[in-house]
Amino acid sequence: MIKKGIILAGGTGSRLSPITKSINKQLLPLYDKPMIFYSLSVLMLAKIKDVLLITNRDDLKLYKELFGSGKDIGLKISYAIQEKPSGIPDAFIIGKKFINNQNIALILGDNFFYGQGFTKKLQDEKKLKSGAKIFLYKVKNPEDYGTAEIKNNKIKNIIEKSKKNISSYAITGLYFFDNNVIKYVTKLKPSKRKELEIVDLLKIYNKKNKLYFSLMGRGSAWLDTGSPENLLSTSEFISTIENRQGLKIGCIEEIGLINKWINKKNIIKRINFYGNSMYSNYLKKLINHG
Repeated sequence: MIKKGIILAGGTGSRLSPITKSINKQLLPLYDKPMIFYSLSVLMLAKIKDVLLITNRDDLKLYKELFGSGKDIGLKISYAIQEKPSGIPDAFIIGKKFINNQNIALILGDNFFYGQGFTKKLQDEKKLKSGAKIFLYKVKNPEDYGTAEIKNNKIKNIIEKSKKNISSYAITGLYFFDNNVIKYVTKLKPSKRKELEIVDLLKIYNKKNKLYFSLMGRGSAWLDTGSPENLLSTSEFISTIENRQGLKIGCIEEIGLINKWINKKNIIKRINFYGNSMYSNYLKKLINHG
């Protein structure tokens, strides 16, 4: 069972420069909310309350101002600094004390997930006892991602941005690991990019026949918001769904309320914090008509 989660929200956001020269990528807006809300909401949908947010030194203050201790959204949020981009597995080195002897979820702060049944999938998959689990999504441009080759319902191979179309199943930025991740990450060596690579960590689990996968179906959406085009298209997607349904995607206060982690008093505090906005108006409806 996974009870703790890490959000990796560091990096330089070079693909989004010059936008990211003055602000952390994960604080950029996706329609009406900061990008970080959506990755945090995934952990909350999995009913993970204990969260470590890893970010750059210069951006730490901004995240603390946004979330504080996490109490008003029903969470316990800790913070850690990533001094320089050192690869995704670096999150486990930074978060070693936070992880302690627990299994752990890791989500990248620039990944967006959406889909019917996704909440149930998260809550089912977090029951992981041993090994590691990845979430796969079928894409038409697998050469842009790390992919998993599946054969006989098992992972045959992990491929990093292969030019040969061996597999169309992209590895998304959501991972569940058992506590062995602390031990295995110390065996990794930096790649040519001088970073620790997540595919190398996954390969260790796969060699031990301990790497499992969960497929996201056709009714789901997974978007990497690391480029200007994807940032825009994701915002448009969220806008379309929200304005059509009248329901918000990634509303962390609403999830906290549904999970019974917070009450109306907490929502009122958040409304006062956000001020007069479209998002605050939605929160008002939750406590007046919810």
